[in-house]
Amino acid sequence: TGSGQQSVTGVDASDDANSYWRIRGKTDGSCQRGTPVKCGQAIRLTHVNTGKNLHTHHFPSPLSNNQEVSAFGDDGEGDDLDIWIVQCSGTYWEREDAVRFKHVGTEVFLSITGEQYGHPIRGQREVHGMPTANHHNYWKAMEGVFIKPSLDPAKHDEL
Repeated sequence: TGSGQQSVTGVDASDDANSYWRIRGKTDGSCQRGTPVKCGQAIRLTHVNTGKNLHTHHFPSPLSNNQEVSAFGDDGEGDDLDIWIVQCSGTYWEREDAVRFKHVGTEVFLSITGEQYGHPIRGQREVHGMPTANHHNYWKAMEGVFIKPSLDPAKHDEL
């Protein structure tokens, strides 16, 4: 059911290699590698293994009947329904912070409430959009590469 786009699911394992997402700027390329992500900044999240963007639109999700969240596009290029606003408490999204992602086009929050799929993806949880901010839409980066920007952009310490 739904849009027929690739499902986005959640798993308990924080080191699942299929759970990695790359943070990118909006389509105008406004996010340089190594630059801190500001609270309130618009971003895209691109799935590392498939190159598809985290996406939502006005389709009901199959298990909870909230708003479907899918993976859309090719090689990180999708459309304007791939843009999310980072909501956090300080100036920047810090490594240990729990944050929310609010969808620009439909104003839902990226959420997970515990509904689990059966066959063929048994045990994976439905990721969906919810219209209100609540405890189901906090997210925290658990694994990954965090790049700290150099104070002097002209200085390189690579060989």
